[in-house]
Amino acid sequence: MITVSALNALSRVRHAFFTREPGLSEGLYAKNNCGFSSRDDAATVAKNRQRAVESMEMPPEALVTVNQQHTSDVVVAEAPWPQDQMPVADAIVTTRPRLVLGVLTADCAPVLMADSKAGIVAAVHAGWRGALGGVLANTVAVMVEQGAKPDRIIAGIGPCIGQRSYEVGPEFPAPFLEQDETNGAFFTAARRDGHFLFDLPGFVAKQLSRAGVRDIMPTPCDTCREEARFFSHRRATLRSEGDYGRQLSAIALER
Repeated sequence: MITVSALNALSRVRHAFFTREPGLSEGLYAKNNCGFSSRDDAATVAKNRQRAVESMEMPPEALVTVNQQHTSDVVVAEAPWPQDQMPVADAIVTTRPRLVLGVLTADCAPVLMADSKAGIVAAVHAGWRGALGGVLANTVAVMVEQGAKPDRIIAGIGPCIGQRSYEVGPEFPAPFLEQDETNGAFFTAARRDGHFLFDLPGFVAKQLSRAGVRDIMPTPCDTCREEARFFSHRRATLRSEGDYGRQLSAIALER
């Protein structure tokens, strides 16, 4: 697992950005695939998720995930819900100790946040659609509704696709520039004429900062390039592999 020092410094918070090692899955999903939305064996995925949560010294039955659809929707979790009744959302907030909030990614940015003084944590799945649509600001707002203060929130941006791997077409920057012309700073010219390289973690950090979060710590990883460590939707697409695994990122409050 990967952690960030700013969250490690919080006494009541445990977190982890899990990689694809170790695990039980095979083939395209080797090894630590934690995504039920893949076509991997569901029983194996369940075992991978169980082992991940246990490595955080948390009960595996306390893992809470959502039906991620690249929305800007945020839910507050009070207890685990059945796998077949997951709400559609891309962020989860809780004040409940030992409830493990998890998001699944394979190039999108996982963001884990905590205000330990207020006893509030959050997990966010931030792809470009969700980030542009306001999922990060919405998550901060829900945390504030629960008693957090933006300037006390610590945010860790987990492994995601790096800018040098994220080539986008000529139409891609338009909605970003329409929202704020300064968003042009997150695009550089690609080798192909008219194409760009997009800085997803940088854009995510800016959205967090705009929401009032001051302490933001990214991880220096590129899920597309680091095949031995991470699953990647972009890499699988370029290779026409048909499917891919998902890595879990999780956060929880201690008692």
